[in-house]
Amino acid sequence: MAKSLIVGSDHAGLGLKRELSAVAADLGYEVVDLGTDSSDSTDYPDYAHRVASAVARGDGLGLLVCGTGIGMSMAANRHPGVRAALCGDVFSASMSRQHNDANVLCVGARVVGPGLAAAILEAFLSHDFEGGRHERRVEKIEASS
Repeated sequence: MAKSLIVGSDHAGLGLKRELSAVAADLGYEVVDLGTDSSDSTDYPDYAHRVASAVARGDGLGLLVCGTGIGMSMAANRHPGVRAALCGDVFSASMSRQHNDANVLCVGARVVGPGLAAAILEAFLSHDFEGGRHERRVEKIEASS
């Protein structure tokens, strides 16, 4: 069974979401796109909630893209079991998975270019949670939600 990446964006993130979906597919992920499919103005929380709900159910990892990634991360993190990380560099993307067990990557289309965004996504998808001393910290995050 292929690993799944659940993706969503608002209008500002649509182009980058499509580019990153292709990157994920090339890495062997089944990409499940929950919208938007239009460049018409839309509300980012609608898509953040869709993706976060799917991730919380265990359907896969998530990717959210809007203009800055800030709104998406704020909305997604309202869901119990979701640990959305806004990343603008490769190191943070790697550490968000290894140390924080992040399960949703948020990226700002107006902040990072497509080449960097692809490298960020590849780093996020290529690392797993290390557990160990990090486990109790993630448990404390979950206990507060």
